[in-house]
Amino acid sequence: MVGYDPEAKGVSPAEAAAAGSASGLVTRVLISPLDVLKIRFQLQIEQLSSRNPKAKYHSILQAVRCIFREEGLGAFWKGHVPAQFLSVGYGAVQFTAFESLTELVHNVTPYSARDSFVHLVCGGLAACTATVAVQPVDTLRTRFAAQGEPKTYPNLRHAVVTMYQTEGPLTFYRGLTPTLIAIFPYAGLQFFFYNILQQFSEWVIPAEGTKGGNIKNLVCGSCAGVISKTLTYPLDVVKKRLQVGGFEHARAAFGQVQTYRGFLDCMRQIRRQEGPGGFFKGLSPSLLKAACSTGLIFFWYELFCSLLCALKSPDNTGRKGG
Repeated sequence: MVGYDPEAKGVSPAEAAAAGSASGLVTRVLISPLDVLKIRFQLQIEQLSSRNPKAKYHSILQAVRCIFREEGLGAFWKGHVPAQFLSVGYGAVQFTAFESLTELVHNVTPYSARDSFVHLVCGGLAACTATVAVQPVDTLRTRFAAQGEPKTYPNLRHAVVTMYQTEGPLTFYRGLTPTLIAIFPYAGLQFFFYNILQQFSEWVIPAEGTKGGNIKNLVCGSCAGVISKTLTYPLDVVKKRLQVGGFEHARAAFGQVQTYRGFLDCMRQIRRQEGPGGFFKGLSPSLLKAACSTGLIFFWYELFCSLLCALKSPDNTGRKGG
């Protein structure tokens, strides 16, 4: 089970970091195409509709065909190198912090580490810690996924040097405010609903073998991801818009571009120019991504933790494989 469990021998901070990194790495490879689609939709100013002649992307299938035709199969993994750094680093910091925080809460407060409310707060704090640590890589990933052809940044080194020299070091933290505002409830709700769904499934369905448990982890994680993403999605759109500030020239081929003076200005302009629906652009691929990524993250994390416990002691059942 994710989080400190006083009734079972858990993983050490180093093992939590290793399991979190591995789960992030594997998941990122699988969900990268959905991430590219989500970012392209979020950054499009025009309405996502075939009735709008200026809109480059209308739907998921149309966007897939368009990107494949114009940029090739590799376009669906644009920004994959910084995205992998992001996933590995984020997974390591987040799960290490979460395991440590839930253990701390259990030891120094009257609350149980298994309480859903504890998972909500600790999950949010762990995600904020991880976000600050990997925000520069997230900005790089967004710019790589957002750029068209010809590429403005041919490689990671060129992107880092160019951004630093032309925009300054703070450019790597563009969008940090809405990111932190969004990530606390988003990640907190992920862990909150994952914990609730796990407890509910254990109540409805008796304890099963490892295989059934792994499937349960996947389903519970997917549902938790969809719920939390839907509730916090508008802030993710604002974050992406701010991250490509100063990068408008590279997006000329995708349609209208817009500049924003900050978090509140971005929200006002989206509301005025695009309506309430503007805050939910890219929601469909984002929900697909959230279902896949969150489900796979928890699935792989639980599985890797079980393997690490088994390696420490062949006779140790430790954490359940699901």
